[in-house]
Amino acid sequence: MRFPDRKAAGRLLARKLAQYRDQRPLVLALPRSGVPVAYEVARALGAPLDIVVAQRIWPPGRPELGIGAVAPQITLVDRKTVAKLGITPRYLRLLVSELRLEMNTRLRLYRRGGRRRPRLTGRTVILVDDGLASGWTARAAIDSIRRARARRVVLAVPVASRAGLQLITPKVDACVCLHRPVRFGYVGDVYDDFSPTSDEEVVELLKRARSWRGTGAGRA
Repeated sequence: MRFPDRKAAGRLLARKLAQYRDQRPLVLALPRSGVPVAYEVARALGAPLDIVVAQRIWPPGRPELGIGAVAPQITLVDRKTVAKLGITPRYLRLLVSELRLEMNTRLRLYRRGGRRRPRLTGRTVILVDDGLASGWTARAAIDSIRRARARRVVLAVPVASRAGLQLITPKVDACVCLHRPVRFGYVGDVYDDFSPTSDEEVVELLKRARSWRGTGAGRA
């Protein structure tokens, strides 16, 4: 299975999520690249759209290797891989600190104008990304959503690796995935257009979503 771009993938994903429309879900995207996918899902379901920021931890010079992730009030670390790579606790703390600074910078950008984080308590939350590789970023986001007392958490992605699904599936109430390749390389392998999503695009899509939902997402 291939997707022309993230928007097309989002439209296909929305069809598989139609059953959740009556639950009045909140759609949360993992920025940046998950936002165009989630926008199409939220629009099709008539649901509010927001973001949950999480950052993957990777060793210097090894961006393809996930060793954990951070999200609001959450830090996850693959201790076995960290020990195997010889990463010291001090250096790991430095990596986490830098990622949290970057995460907070993005949050300020995406929530400029005083936009608050939506209330998740008791809600059905659909977490959307453009794909699932190692699974660490989504896992941190899910733990953050659970901490906010969501009633039900559904992960929705166009494509996922088997390893990523094994990490995530026990942590969610349901997982909707369009394509699970036997041999997984990179998320971008299944997209014809995998151009980077800019911060400006994220802000614009969130703005458009607010225009159709008003304050429907609820306020913390």
